[in-house]
Amino acid sequence: MSGKEFDVVVIGGGPGGYAAAIRAAQLKLSVMLIDDRKADDGKPAPGGTCLNVGCVPSKALLDSSKHFHHIQHDYVAHGIKVKDVEMDVKQMITRKNGVVKQLNGGLMQLFKANKIEFVNGTGYLLADRQVQVTTDEDTTTVTGKHVILAAGSVPFTIPGVEIDGQHIVDNVGALAFEKTPKKLGVIGAGVIGLEMGSVWKRLGSEVTLFEAADELLAVVDTDMARAAAREFKKQGLDIRLGTKVQGAKVSRSKVKVTYVEGEKEQEATFDKLLVAVGRRAASEQLVADDSGVTLTERGQIEVNDQCQTQADQVWAIGDLVRGPMLAHKASEEGIAVAETIAGHHGHFNLDHVPWVIYTDPEIAWVGKTEKELKAEGVGYCSGSFPFAATGRGLAMGEASGHVKLLADAETDRLLGAQIIGPNASELIAECVVTMEFAGSSEDLARIVHAHPTLSEAVHEAALAVDGRAIHKAN
Repeated sequence: MSGKEFDVVVIGGGPGGYAAAIRAAQLKLSVMLIDDRKADDGKPAPGGTCLNVGCVPSKALLDSSKHFHHIQHDYVAHGIKVKDVEMDVKQMITRKNGVVKQLNGGLMQLFKANKIEFVNGTGYLLADRQVQVTTDEDTTTVTGKHVILAAGSVPFTIPGVEIDGQHIVDNVGALAFEKTPKKLGVIGAGVIGLEMGSVWKRLGSEVTLFEAADELLAVVDTDMARAAAREFKKQGLDIRLGTKVQGAKVSRSKVKVTYVEGEKEQEATFDKLLVAVGRRAASEQLVADDSGVTLTERGQIEVNDQCQTQADQVWAIGDLVRGPMLAHKASEEGIAVAETIAGHHGHFNLDHVPWVIYTDPEIAWVGKTEKELKAEGVGYCSGSFPFAATGRGLAMGEASGHVKLLADAETDRLLGAQIIGPNASELIAECVVTMEFAGSSEDLARIVHAHPTLSEAVHEAALAVDGRAIHKAN
């Protein structure tokens, strides 16, 4: 392998890296993909954090725990009575692992089908697009006419809290508990903290989340954040805002957490503690000083609007660069870069990247919030509609939440959309499409939506922008 040259060398096999590699191969470019992740059995495990210890396994656990919760609390209203229900946590984890393994194998088959040379090892960018490749067997060097850096991100740690993988864990450990902890502490009430906290709360844990910020989900529209806070309180999640954790120590298989709430220092004891305070670019040990690639103070790789670094024909995507740390954002960047390399017109729009939190109810949004529009001095009109006023929502027993749309006051162009409620992760796509094609709230209002469906809430919210919702008093 040493001395080989490829049209494209991709370092990192997560959603951005593997999408870039596959698209480049489809465009008849020779491709090497380097990824160092291994499964417990020692086999390659491409797919990055998202597939292996993030998006996919967490959703598997969220679905399993949601089924369990519904059987216990909700199905009796449908006339379904179940006695002596219990949760087999080990089987739940086994199922989750099976989903991950199946998808790992699917990616390996895609690499083979697209004639991508896959290497299970690490890649290190040297000068002149030379890439040092290290595997368990040896270290060699290859050259890329183009190099795409897609190494992803790693969890932040906090001083005074040492992750041991057993009692104090990051998201990886929280996906693999062998039994439901009686008391679970979570540092951080962001996406990861809320999702994993929800999983174990449904399965019987007493969950406390410590959030340093004074407001919940500051990046979300204020109305949505308030609605979410009400729902989480009903579910029994104890979210303590404005609370800063000072340290955590393990003693006799318990975790003692010291924190400051207000001006008072307090202590709490848990069976498990999850640290979920965000992620940072995995740029360490990725590029040599003379590679030509420049890092920001935050450790991200500097790129332009097309994801080009300052090094000639070296690109960077996903969590390594500016923008939200989201799998689908990385994938679209990777595809766009591959198309640009091949002489096509790659395209992605950071302004129209949807966000999703897979709690119950789900929370999804795209574009601007009211807070942002006010800060920017943009005139806007808003329309909202509750799922409780939809026939489908009531029939499903999923009537919590609402849809909110924001449109330019002069042009009616859709500027933002927020949804909290059932299937918000799917419903937001309609709003993304409308915004990407510079559509208006009137466009959404004029489209026929099937009845009865949850999507009618989007339709009615669009009508409400102009004060003419049919199933809501305006």
